[in-house]
Amino acid sequence: MGMESRYIWMDGKLVEFANATVHFLNVGLHYGLAVFEGIRCYSTDKGPAVFRLQEHAERLIDSAHVLGMRDLPWSADDVAEAIKQTIAANEFDECYIRPVIWLSEGGWNINVDGAKPHLGIATWAWGAYLGEAAIEAGIRANISSYTRHHINVMMTKAKISGNYANSALAKTESVRLGFDEAIMLDPQGYVAECTGENIFVVRGGKIFTPPTTTILEGITRDSLITIARDLGFEVSEQMISRDQLYIADEVFVCGSAAECIALREIDFRTIGSGKMGPVTRQIQQAYQAAIHGKTPKYAGWLALVK
Repeated sequence: MGMESRYIWMDGKLVEFANATVHFLNVGLHYGLAVFEGIRCYSTDKGPAVFRLQEHAERLIDSAHVLGMRDLPWSADDVAEAIKQTIAANEFDECYIRPVIWLSEGGWNINVDGAKPHLGIATWAWGAYLGEAAIEAGIRANISSYTRHHINVMMTKAKISGNYANSALAKTESVRLGFDEAIMLDPQGYVAECTGENIFVVRGGKIFTPPTTTILEGITRDSLITIARDLGFEVSEQMISRDQLYIADEVFVCGSAAECIALREIDFRTIGSGKMGPVTRQIQQAYQAAIHGKTPKYAGWLALVK
């Protein structure tokens, strides 16, 4: 995956790509004391637009607050404006956006109060996260042997960098076993989410998704719930057991990187017809229309870069 661009935003300045570096001795690297967001910018008839920019910027600041960072020198509005500047400087029509707040200059006693926060924003051209073929064909997943974080072990509502060691262990295991993605159960044994996506189950024309108790409150998840209800589907948040996945008519996952993708197989069990089902297809198509500015109802979800 090529991640090159002309500039990266670093602490208030646009820095040439090759010069956007941080020192080896920083606690963000050593202890995972950093927070981040994954955001996408899409081409529209009015120009490049960032999908749900304000919500992502606010969640970044919220994640920093959850981690215990104090007195940040940037607001969510500042982050949103810096993201627009970075996209414009790189002249992208479509791109992935990765803002990160990390700690450095202290904190070696494993106390966030002793470190200084820094903000960086990178953008790059990134196509389908799970592969172009997955958009139509769907993917294969398995139930991971790794459990999703307990809510009092790691803060599950924040995108804290250190949290993602949990996801990396699960995803790596699944890929090595021949699957595309891992489904993680919560500490009680119910379905939580995938390593970077929220999950939905379709059965009898109704849509179900795990409650927000142990999962990341996904912005794409929220968007799809809105779209599904607008399309006339009943959407319920409830606990889902592993075996309910196997007997579902359809299962699909979503995230800023993955967008909306069907699961055609779980634990060597074919889901539904073994291909993307009609409900998933309808929601996927409506989502694609929304992110590219084709649906006036959702125009407020798009922030024009210029």
